[in-house]
Amino acid sequence: MTELSYLRHGDGQLAYRRRDGKEPGIVWLGGFMSDMTGTKAQAVDAWAARSGRACLRFDYSGHGRSSGAFTDGTISRWRDDALAAIDAQSRGPQILVGSSMGGWIAMLVARLRPERVAGILLIAPAADMTEALMWQRMPEDVRRQIAEQGLWLRPSDYGDGPYPITRALIEDGRRNLILGEAIAVSCPVRILQGMADPDVPWQHAMKLAAAIDGDVVTTLVKNGDHRLSTPPDIRLLERTLDALIEDVGS
Repeated sequence: MTELSYLRHGDGQLAYRRRDGKEPGIVWLGGFMSDMTGTKAQAVDAWAARSGRACLRFDYSGHGRSSGAFTDGTISRWRDDALAAIDAQSRGPQILVGSSMGGWIAMLVARLRPERVAGILLIAPAADMTEALMWQRMPEDVRRQIAEQGLWLRPSDYGDGPYPITRALIEDGRRNLILGEAIAVSCPVRILQGMADPDVPWQHAMKLAAAIDGDVVTTLVKNGDHRLSTPPDIRLLERTLDALIEDVGS
């Protein structure tokens, strides 16, 4: 296993694990309340080890082993965490692998560091999730609680406790929306999306695919859920990484 290390960033520390190897390397961008020890994150690292590729995994602030309170987090803060980790712990163009919220983060990173991105693989990408997948789905009483009290505890279906949704998260999310206009991307983008995903409907992923102006291939998994972490799902992820490496010519 790669060594757990820490990167000073802002007023805290980001936990990360880095594997040395060939470039372009892989950067794992996890989801909301996820960390770098998840099934897909470890599968990507194992794929990199077998392939001799560099791989960087890290925890956003307030996640996993990184410092900070989760309730202080926003899309901008987690985007900046990703930029800090990529800038400090990788070199040259990378392949970004973003899961759920990490898919949104990946697209924001690609906008700000296009020269550092060789390819993008998105798994159930939750672009604009704070608005399209949270706020617009919330009952009026929940919206009122967030506006007036600043916090709502969203029940989770994954056995990991309620998810704190803050007013700051919602308001900051609106400053990072990417859907609704063309998204110029100069590298290949691959999307894996379950059609039985209750959190990110497959139609939402298709909106993102349609908005990207570039080389995009979307694979729909008919019975796939949001996590896409069953053994067949992991094999699909590995095959997609193999093909993406060929597509970027490295």
